[in-house]
Amino acid sequence: MGIAKMIQTLHLTHDYEVQDEEGNITDRVRAIDDVSLDVVRGSFIAVLGHNGSGKSTLAKHLNALLYPTEGQVLVDGMDTLDDSQLWNIRQEAGMVFQNPDNQIIGQVVEEDVGFGPENLGVPTDEIWNRVNEALEAVEMTAFRKKSPNRLSGGQKQRVSIAGVIAMRPKCIILDEPTAMLDPSGRAEVIRTARKLNENEGITIILITHYMEEAIYADHIFVMDRGKVAMQGTPREVFSRVDEMKALHLDVPQVTLLAHELRQKGLDIPEGILTGEELGLALTGQKEALAAAMKQGKITSWDFR
Repeated sequence: MGIAKMIQTLHLTHDYEVQDEEGNITDRVRAIDDVSLDVVRGSFIAVLGHNGSGKSTLAKHLNALLYPTEGQVLVDGMDTLDDSQLWNIRQEAGMVFQNPDNQIIGQVVEEDVGFGPENLGVPTDEIWNRVNEALEAVEMTAFRKKSPNRLSGGQKQRVSIAGVIAMRPKCIILDEPTAMLDPSGRAEVIRTARKLNENEGITIILITHYMEEAIYADHIFVMDRGKVAMQGTPREVFSRVDEMKALHLDVPQVTLLAHELRQKGLDIPEGILTGEELGLALTGQKEALAAAMKQGKITSWDFR
């Protein structure tokens, strides 16, 4: 039996049309260029790339908000170009956007979370079951009677995620969900996404430009000029520091520090992802570290 695939793109290409003031097409801009990739069911995927790399355009194809110019997108085996499957596709692959205010429409949290199932014609008792489960999954039960307007940015985004969960999706696509949040809010949202993946088995596709958020992924796709420029596990991708820099992307700060210490002669493996890993790598190297500092190869500024 093969590995179950939640998402497949097959030679996906997407062109945006450029129109003049009279509506005539004057040009076409290629945003996605012959991209083929697989997302395994139950996995946590991160898609990285600078602005204009095509990552958000790709995200919108994964639940049929956009349609291929060429190629094919399959969501749980359903073709996004098949109009008869559109409703099913959008139930199976829910989308969470950058700005939670654009997705929250209810005056009370629990009403907002129940809006989607209500539109599907789900019986009232089942709606409330789903609302309860969704709010519990994102740890927002205590706020169910609150107005969304009184919530922090991170809490609002968790309500948005709860609204998608209530639709019972197999996959959630988060399109830069933390871009408008402070560090605390970002941590809340990523923690929620990881919990849904680990505890509920929901496939998570995270579009982000925060490298630290991607270290929790099972697999990373790096986009550049509409193509997949790199892919692999977080350790594999972030080990390629110079290649990431060439794509105008950073790596996690601790990864960069470990890379620079390695270049200065310390015996540290590439692909360090966390402070704990760096601490373990430095254990037993106190003498080498002291010697390098004495020689001026490493200074206290390297650790700031």
